[in-house]
Amino acid sequence: MKIGLVADPHSNLAAFKAVLDDMPRVDQIICVGDLVGYAAEPNEVVTLARSKRIKVVMGNHDYAAVTRDVRGFNPIAAQAALWTADNLSEENLKFLSNLPTHLKLTLKQKLYVVHGSPRDPINEYVFPDYPNQELAKIVEGVDAEVVVLGHTHVPMKRMIMGKLIVNPGSVGQPRDRDPRASYGVLKLGEEIEVSYRRVGYDIEDTAKKIKAAGLPEELAARLFFGW
Repeated sequence: MKIGLVADPHSNLAAFKAVLDDMPRVDQIICVGDLVGYAAEPNEVVTLARSKRIKVVMGNHDYAAVTRDVRGFNPIAAQAALWTADNLSEENLKFLSNLPTHLKLTLKQKLYVVHGSPRDPINEYVFPDYPNQELAKIVEGVDAEVVVLGHTHVPMKRMIMGKLIVNPGSVGQPRDRDPRASYGVLKLGEEIEVSYRRVGYDIEDTAKKIKAAGLPEELAARLFFGW
């Protein structure tokens, strides 16, 4: 069984399409949150995810779009979140408001899917260099062989306490100095394997749309640098 893993599309339709076009045949696609925020095509991204029947958990930008609660956001992120809230259709806002904070899936192995972390589903960042001791605390009590995280925009693969912790990186706003869209493919069965892939897309077009929407120009500029 193969599972496509995507995270943090952030309203970047060109990157999201590029990833879905590049992805090999899989049995299911899971999005680890933040369909929206930052870029200028939130409705298009949410509609595409819905049309593909992608399983999605709620990210902090999804939550902000629904609630207009931008506490803890920097000014640029807050501006983009409120713009997103103003521009989403009622149907797509309703879809986002109904997203679960986590998923527990029993496939060939058990998966636990959450945007931030099991102890703070929406907001905690778990970076690849997280200390083993802290990482063990995060997954303690989680009944799953695979824990899938997002939020950091940085790919990750760590094994702790017999659990594989993976982060597919960001589709729409990578932050690991590689501007290409990032995603993962998880293979389940007798052995668990995860591979990561990078896909180029039309960053120039996405940047133009961000500027045309009146969103902060920094959100366009950073896409060219993967940061």
